Amino acid sequence: MTVTEAKVWTPADAVPEKRNVWTAMKRGLRGRCPNCGEGKLFRAFLKVDDHCSKCGQDFTHHRADDLPAYLVIVIVGHILVPIILWIETDYAPAVWLQLSIYLPFTLIASLLLLQPVKGAVVGLQWAFRMHGFGEGNTD
Repeated sequence: MTVTEAKVWTPADAVPEKRNVWTAMKRGLRGRCPNCGEGKLFRAFLKVDDHCSKCGQDFTHHRADDLPAYLVIVIVGHILVPIILWIETDYAPAVWLQLSIYLPFTLIASLLLLQPVKGAVVGLQWAFRMHGFGEGNTD
């Protein structure tokens, strides 16, 4: 058995490089790698790629789960509900007309927002080093 030299702890070892949260979220919102901003984040509509094709950042740790869907519901609801209430109280159109407009709008808006919101959530997780995005973290 050989004796190895003990590693001396320094404050620089404890503080990892700070990651800009807003930049990472903006890059994720655009569907780009939160680390370099060049590689693609998604390999399919909602399937996050395993790694960045440009910088090699590993994305297998992400855990967006249901948060993007909840956020999309909140966003679309906050846009649509005031409009629905305004139209209903001022104009009172027929129910069939309202449903024929509101339901497709809700579906289209939700589908258009789902991928960007998921990308922003993955960018947020990367910036905060959550779920294994930190160096040497296997959580």
